[in-house]
Amino acid sequence: MVQLWIPGPTEVRPEILAACAHPMIGHRSATMTETIERMDPHLRLAFGAAEDGGASVAVHSASASAMMEAALIGAGRGKVLCLVNGAFSKRWYNIALQLGREARAIEVPMGEVVDLDEVQRVLDEEGPFDALTVVSSETSTGTATPLAPLGELLARYPGTLFMADLVSWIAGAPVDFDANHMDFGLAGVQKAFALPPGVAVVCASAAFMERARAQTERGFYLDPVRFIEGHLARKTPATPAISLYFALAQQLEDISAGVALPESAGSCSGAAAWQARFDKHSRMQARTVAWAGGHGLSLLPAPEHASPTVSCIRAGELDVGALVGGLAERGYAISNGYGDLKGKTFRIGHMGDHSEDGLEAVLTAADEVLS
Repeated sequence: MVQLWIPGPTEVRPEILAACAHPMIGHRSATMTETIERMDPHLRLAFGAAEDGGASVAVHSASASAMMEAALIGAGRGKVLCLVNGAFSKRWYNIALQLGREARAIEVPMGEVVDLDEVQRVLDEEGPFDALTVVSSETSTGTATPLAPLGELLARYPGTLFMADLVSWIAGAPVDFDANHMDFGLAGVQKAFALPPGVAVVCASAAFMERARAQTERGFYLDPVRFIEGHLARKTPATPAISLYFALAQQLEDISAGVALPESAGSCSGAAAWQARFDKHSRMQARTVAWAGGHGLSLLPAPEHASPTVSCIRAGELDVGALVGGLAERGYAISNGYGDLKGKTFRIGHMGDHSEDGLEAVLTAADEVLS
């Protein structure tokens, strides 16, 4: 078996795969209700959303891309401002266009971050906008866009909902939904949550829910009001991916219990366990950057905008195909560059339940390939 160190999906612990094998149940049963109830306090820790802060958390059997569409459905039919700096932020912009929205993109080259002054200029000169979309960690380029400055800016534009893709950020770094004045956060679970793909998690502010309820054409399956309020009532709009719900509930409880942390973290639980997980991701990111530097390589983004979970490394004269193939022969999978960056960059996903010792093994194997 090849061990996954790609930008996702990532490795899943045997205990979580075993949770997927729980005997099947009816989705309207008491066991299903209990399984949904198990998730919420841990999801709030992941999102940084206090129970008394007005935001709602929910789970839906869908992809993160589907949640991009759901977010736009709820945000209204007015103008949308999309910050584009990679493949997935571009996808959100394209979804807005396909929904018939008047979408305005501020686009910068892959690996860069949209300038905050330009965002403010467009808000002032071309607004009002119903919503702004941003990808916190662009998996295609390993580029992180700071959410706190955006939240501070958008707090001055109360009619503009702040919506963020957190796919390769959440469970690997703090989100701070409440503190950053966010209105909608979305993610799949196949990255730093270290789960099989197939369900999405979201967090929605009271302002987002009020806006969404006012929309008259929300469809059915991607209607955010239907599936978020359904989750609050411990129900799903249709038969969910029941096995994945068992896995998600188990993994959330395990993260809050400090499972899959290094011994140096000691015994911790709750918010402290989540912080220890974030710290582990930070150390793995720093070690990967140091390894790249040791080979005369650098990240695609500026160091201050490096993703905590995915390192996108400029290849220089290195043969990316040979590196990827050589690692595969040694039992490790990393990824070539995405789209136009193929052959020019390679990506290492250091996220989820991977250990720092495991990362050292991958980097040692990469040294062998490059020697």
